[in-house]
This record gives sequence, structure tokens and C-alpha cells, in this order.
Amino acid sequence: MSYKQTLYKIIEPIKRTTIHRLNKKKHWEYGYNKEHDVVVISKTGKIGDIYEIQNLKIALPPAEDVYSKHDKWVATDYPKELKNIKTIFDWQTYSEEFKKNWYGYIDKEFTRREEGYWFRNKGVDTYITGSHYNYLQWSKIDVGKPDFREANRLFFIFWEACKADTRCYGICYLKNRRSGFSFMSSSETVNQATISSDARFGILSKTGSDAKKMFTDKVVPISLHYPFFFKPIQDGMDRPKTELAYRVPASKLTRKSITSTTKSKSATGTLEGLDTTIDWKNTGDNSYDGEKLKLLVHDESGKWERPDNILNNWRVTKTTLRLGSRIIGKCMMGSTSNSLDKGGDNFKKLYDGSDVKKRNRNGQTSSGLYSLFIPMEWNYEGFIDSFGLPVFDTPGTPVEGPHGDKIDIGIIEHWENEADGLRNDSDGLNEFYRQFPRTEEHAFRDETKNSIFNLQKIYEQIDYNDGTLTSGAVLKGNFQWENGIKDSRVIFTPDQNGRFNISWVPSLNLQNRVIVKNGRKHPGNEHMGAFGCDSYDISGTTDGRGSKGALHGLTVFSMEDAPANSFFLEYIARPQTAEIFFEDVLMALVFYGMPILAENNKPRLLYYLKRRGYRGYSMNRPDKTVNKLSTAEKEIGGIPNSSEDMKQIHAAAIESYIDKYVGLQENGDYGNIYFNATLNDWSKFNINNRTKHDAAISSGLAVMACNRHLYQPKQLKQTKVLDFGFKKYNNKGSISKIIK
Repeated sequence: MSYKQTLYKIIEPIKRTTIHRLNKKKHWEYGYNKEHDVVVISKTGKIGDIYEIQNLKIALPPAEDVYSKHDKWVATDYPKELKNIKTIFDWQTYSEEFKKNWYGYIDKEFTRREEGYWFRNKGVDTYITGSHYNYLQWSKIDVGKPDFREANRLFFIFWEACKADTRCYGICYLKNRRSGFSFMSSSETVNQATISSDARFGILSKTGSDAKKMFTDKVVPISLHYPFFFKPIQDGMDRPKTELAYRVPASKLTRKSITSTTKSKSATGTLEGLDTTIDWKNTGDNSYDGEKLKLLVHDESGKWERPDNILNNWRVTKTTLRLGSRIIGKCMMGSTSNSLDKGGDNFKKLYDGSDVKKRNRNGQTSSGLYSLFIPMEWNYEGFIDSFGLPVFDTPGTPVEGPHGDKIDIGIIEHWENEADGLRNDSDGLNEFYRQFPRTEEHAFRDETKNSIFNLQKIYEQIDYNDGTLTSGAVLKGNFQWENGIKDSRVIFTPDQNGRFNISWVPSLNLQNRVIVKNGRKHPGNEHMGAFGCDSYDISGTTDGRGSKGALHGLTVFSMEDAPANSFFLEYIARPQTAEIFFEDVLMALVFYGMPILAENNKPRLLYYLKRRGYRGYSMNRPDKTVNKLSTAEKEIGGIPNSSEDMKQIHAAAIESYIDKYVGLQENGDYGNIYFNATLNDWSKFNINNRTKHDAAISSGLAVMACNRHLYQPKQLKQTKVLDFGFKKYNNKGSISKIIK
């Protein structure tokens, strides 16, 4: 099966007639368009295609003046006549006639730098932003000029949207190793600094020496090799170590300097300068505290190790990018991730808090940033063809790379070969995943020593679930009462935005099975499986967050038409009210006809089931006989979670299930738990801090419910000695003696 592109899609959220009408008047403004919920990055007043990249809708300019000579990206040669001109002062010495010949060329470069550039690539009209054009055309990197890559095109489009959106503080980019982020962010730093006045630009990295190296080895050379018409007056050395300053050098006034005509002067006769600086800081929580920045580059943000904390730093540096509520600067944050205990956990929190789908009432994400993840197969050096497109699948005939090299294997096969070679080295494999992730889960893989469960088996299952073989294995949707009549039949309705994930729908004859005993409803499929639930009692919390409710369904081996020992349902959500959650749980129980084991320290769910007439669906704790239950336990069922013994039993239940049914099995098959959210929760489970692990609590209770016979109290056998009147004798010696 060939790899299909999923990184972006072209959407049509705005009527074509509306686009045409406003294009005619050039009424589309650069920035966030609230009416149509799109970010316009066009600076021409007109828009064309609308891209959706990681849930952000971005309106591009229409295709106009498309360069098609080469059918691929080819950097334009810098005219020989201009190469020897190093500064604006040199330019001033040339005749006006000479200058007039090049004004058109210079103006065009400024326009492309500002508005972007269209060119034909492999027969397709392709747009790159002004920042991307400037990177490709005018930025010197370690190998000379950068190659065009489709992945970087989409990165720069997303970045332009971050700049345009007044609600956004910048980008949080989760990347693979050697993706070019350091050079791209260095290029953007110089690009913006050379057109900004009275501005400050800052650089941070995982260490101060890394930030310094980025400044001296990337930022400074890019600035040094700019064409003269982009290069402002610079103060200090050509290759500074700490600060690059675009300002007029301080000097003594002399008659010669006053009367000179070879200097760039303003109307008042004084030298003009931008008064803009680029510098770097040592890594720390308070780096750039109290400063006002136009752009902050955060390189290797996922590798800040204790005591340095990227979260604390961002809370401080975020304030340097705003005046009051107005955002005046942006942040370019990008990194691969360390293991979670080596800075990766904080970066993950930042990344998760940058989801554009999750905004506060001000329209901002919790971090203020917008997250972007580009899988490694899009941007892996050596597997990009001459058109800048990834070679996903192994080609029938070798494909030409950007420098004439031949590519005879696809990146997907290459990556899988590398991963297979590390199967027996769990930590080595996880490090490979973090460096070259194909999924967000890969990027945040933890080291095996940091989990109480078998991470290798968990990750094997996650990798299998991410593969094409399991696509479509999980269906999203909701349960509802048929015709809206409560306590009738429950039906399942597929819905992409549904709260339930299910991997098995029972046949019609198994749905809604109920047994009535002594007037009480009991589940009719109790022999087939059970549910576990981590509930909550309070609808809202003061911080608006709170733990989520979780429900898991698990089968056991039975003679029915159902998968054995399989998690078939996952629910991790916090609806508007607790009652909605309770009703969701109830409908799932009725639909599958299975009982539930829930924690009774949060009893509202269990009281809800009893009040609705479904006490028979609530299991009693399996470790006690009925006569040993407390009054409350007899009334509503459930099991406490407070004791240390119960915590150990719960964790052991999950551990046992993972060892038996998760990941690669002895027969070569994989487990059939397709819920990655639950698997990831298991991988991070902390038995001493269980409150954050709703999915683990719920799924563990489901395992305990299905194996309730293991926890039943042992009945002590009482044997009564019967006396039949027989005498007992001591037969030692020659004479037997009666034992009295």
C-alpha cells in the first residue's frame, strides 16, 4: 500500500462567489479573519486556495505571475555586476545610470521577500512565503544554498499564519532531527531584523553555548552574505560573538565625515540606521526577563534539563512579546524531544497546550503558541527528490535527488528497517523514535526504566495501531435511547466528534440484553465481559479543567460471537455536566448488557444507577462476601481505591493484562487493544500519583471486573473430628499400650 499525503488539505470554507467578490475589490486583509475563521497570509488583498494545516485554516494568495522555466525550484543567480558591491556605501559611488539598470531587479527582490513567490514545481503551481523565498534565495547555510523541500514550504506557510494571527504568540514546532529548523529560524531572524527599526531579537537554546553557536555559526554568516540592498548599516565587527547591531557606528565627528557624500544620509544630513539588535542569552528561567522582543527563537526547547525549565522560561519570556493584551512579538520554538524525565515532559506540556482546537474565550491556546508536527518521512535528508518532494515508497526505478544522487529505497521502508534493527534494544528504539518520529507518540517516547509496566509491549502495540493494518479499527460515536425514550433500547450512532471510541459492535441479538430478577434489572451479557469506570462527582471546577471521566469495556473468553480478552470501548471525556457523563455510562452498560465496577469513593454515578433502576448492573467489590460489605456498599456496590493493597491489586491487574495480551504475541499476532490514549496512559502510569491517569484507573477496574474470581475471599474449610470410639495404641516396643 502506498503512503498517502495527510499533512495538509485544501478546503473550501468560504463561498467562491464571496472570494471572487472581495478579490475584485482587494478587500482581503492580512491577518485573522473572524467572519470566516481563516488566517489570511496574502498581502495582495486577494486570496486563492485555503490550506488546513494541523487544524489551522490558512488563506494563500492566488496564483499570479508563476515562474515556470525550470518546473522546479532553482535559485536565481546573483548578477555579477552587483556581487562586488558589499555595502550601501559602495552602491552610492556608482553612477546614476548604472543604478537605474538595477532598480527593477532590486524592487522585485523586495516584493518577493514581502509577498512571496509562485513557481511551477513538477507541473504544479506552488507558492512559497516571502520568508521562505528569502531563506532559499539569500540565506547561506553550511552546505551553501538550502534545497527546496515541500515540508519546509508548509512550515513557512504555517509560520506566516502565526505571524499574521493577532491571537498567536508564535509556533511550537515538534520536529525530527536535521530538519533545518535552526537554519530556517536563523534566516527568519536576520530577515525580520533587517527590515525592523528599534527592535530586539533574541536566541535561546538548551544551553548558553548552543545559543552562542547558533548565533555565530548561523545568524552572523547569513547576515554577512546578504546582498547589499538587504543589508542595513552595521555597528561593530563583521563577525561579532555576542551581539549583531544594525545601527550607525559611534565615531568622532571630523570635517571629513561631515562633508563626505559617500555615506547614506537622512534629510537632516545624519547617518540612518535601524537601531536593531540580535543577541543570545544563557539558558535560564529568567532569560530576557524585562526585555521587549520582536522575535524570540527557542531552539532545542525539548531538551532543557533540570534545573532549567522551559515552562518557567516561557511564562517569563511570553511577557516580552506583548504590551498589555497586544501581542507585539512572536516566538519560533522548535525541537525534538528528550525523554520525559530529561526535559521532554515540560516541552510536551507546552506542545499539548498549543493545540489550535483548544482555545480560551479570548481565542488563544493555553500556551499562546500554535503547535505543528511534521512527520519525519516528510523531511528526512537523503530521501527528498529533485522537486523537494519526499520519496515515501520504494521506487521501481531510482529517483534523482536534488544533487544528482539516486534514491533507490523509500523512506518508509528505510525507517522500518532501522526500527526493526533496534527491536531488542528498547531504549535505543525509543531514542530513534524521538529523533525521527512518524507520530506525536513517537516524539514523546519515554525510556523503559521510567515505567512500572512493560513499555516495550505497550509501544509495540501503539506502533501496530499506527500502521495501515488497523486503520478503521476504531469507530467514534455516541449512544442514545431509541426515539429519545429513556430505559428503552440503546442505539449507537457514528459521529466523528463523538465521545466514545469502540472497536466492536455486538450483533443485534446480543445488544440490549437484560435479565430481570426479583423485579431488578441485571445485565444479560455478564458472562461476556465487564466495564470499569473512573467517575467524577462535580460538574465544574474552579480552574475549568478537572479530571475526566473514563469508561472502558473489556471482554472475556466466551462461546458468543465476540473477540476474547479485548478492550472494545474507550471513553475519556468530561461533558458539560456530571449527569451527561452518568447517562453516557448507563447507555453503554445497557447497549452491551455488561456490569460495571466503579470506585465508590466518588459515589454519585452509583447512586445515579440505583435511582434509575440499574443497581443490578453495579458490581460489588469482588474481594468481600456480601455479608462483609458495608451498608453503603450493599446499597450501591463499587470498590474503594484508598487502600495501598487495592492500589497494588489494581496495578497488578493492568500489568498482567499487558504481559498476556498487548504487543507482539508468541504466535506472531498483535494484541487487539486499539486505543492509543489508554496505552499512552499506561506508559506514564504512576502508582503514587494516580489522579492524572483516568484511563489507567478505568481500564484497570475493567480487568479486575473480568477477573473477579481471582479476588474472591477464600473460604476456610472447617473439619470436625469424628470419634468412632476406637482406641489408639502406642506400638513401640514388644507390647502395645493404650494411649489415654
